[in-house]
Amino acid sequence: MKMIVGLGNPGKKYEKTKHNVGFMVVDALAQKYQATFKKSAFEAEVAEFFLKGEKILLVKPQTFMNESGRAVGPLMTYFGIYQEELVVVYDDLDLALGKIRLRQKGSAGGHNGIKSLIAHLDSTVFDRIKIGIDRPRPGQTVVNHVLSPFAKDDLPIVLQSIDKAVEASSDYLTNGDFLATMNRFN
Repeated sequence: MKMIVGLGNPGKKYEKTKHNVGFMVVDALAQKYQATFKKSAFEAEVAEFFLKGEKILLVKPQTFMNESGRAVGPLMTYFGIYQEELVVVYDDLDLALGKIRLRQKGSAGGHNGIKSLIAHLDSTVFDRIKIGIDRPRPGQTVVNHVLSPFAKDDLPIVLQSIDKAVEASSDYLTNGDFLATMNRFN
């Protein structure tokens, strides 16, 4: 079994914001694999499908970004998911807009959703797909930057990065080897 978690904030207000790019990726994966999200008892929306006989879970925590681990930790326990079966997709300020980077471990890098996951999993070792959203413009706060929608001119770049993250996720789900996928997509 594998679990791909997209990080974001619930609700229409945040739907198209930079901080929700993780949700956008798992939504695209659900569409690709014809899976439907349903509310779970674990403060998350979960979609399930099978690929090559293996159950795959797509997860969108509904706890708001800063408490993502509160939903993911109990879901992993309930489904018996090991940390090496978890992939987390999220936005990264330190990557250029539209760039994706796959990593197998690391610090939170200031990302509160990742801080929450590290705290609840008691580990920094889990697979990640980071999507670049660039730094805030001069005079703009980080909070305003991540909670604002993408500029119209940036949208094609972002959509390409979402497609690339979906392609990387699908590659991993097919081959089961995140390191191989990382080497192919970094």
